[in-house]
Amino acid sequence: MNKDKLVITIERQYGSGGRVVGKLLSKELGIPYYDDEILSMTAERSAVGEQYFRLADERAGNNLLRRIVGAIHGGLPGQPKIEGDVTSPDNLFKFQSEVIRELAEQESCIIIGRCADYILDAAGKEDLIKIFVYADTATCIRRTMEVDGITDTKEALNKLTRITKQRREYHKYFTGKEWEDLDNYDLPINASRLEFDQIVELIKTYIRMVGYDV
Repeated sequence: MNKDKLVITIERQYGSGGRVVGKLLSKELGIPYYDDEILSMTAERSAVGEQYFRLADERAGNNLLRRIVGAIHGGLPGQPKIEGDVTSPDNLFKFQSEVIRELAEQESCIIIGRCADYILDAAGKEDLIKIFVYADTATCIRRTMEVDGITDTKEALNKLTRITKQRREYHKYFTGKEWEDLDNYDLPINASRLEFDQIVELIKTYIRMVGYDV
């Protein structure tokens, strides 16, 4: 790449294939991929048990007002508390945000979900490409059944609906933005009629168009 420390964030509808695309793109570009790894890294850094981060992963907090209107203060998440209620969803998000910002400063990488696009935007991160991968319901159901080994269509739809609701509320709670608002992203991709390798090529083409050598 011609520029240093290109960071790609990928938000994705469940079943759209965004996670698979992220892994393939990581191999194509030769840069690290961070998804669940962020949870273990944050747990190690914070000395808070990893199970707390997994329980809160991409789920909104408990404050009803913030659930309704979204992030009250916006901007850069504050410093996490190191004593008291350190396992509150808000505090866990602050720990996680610190790790995401540090990863983005250290190296080129791909970060999946967890409001990384918002966190890095708020931190003034340059060389950032924000991607949103989505697909129609039929495609998401089919891919959920294939990847998760689910044989019942209704079960797959229920899982898809539940996780989509969780991610939508999580993003609204911590950012104040609508998760599925395509204006939030540099490159929204409808994956309904594309194979994973085609999506990777589409992303690489976009990266070249905005000035990177890949």
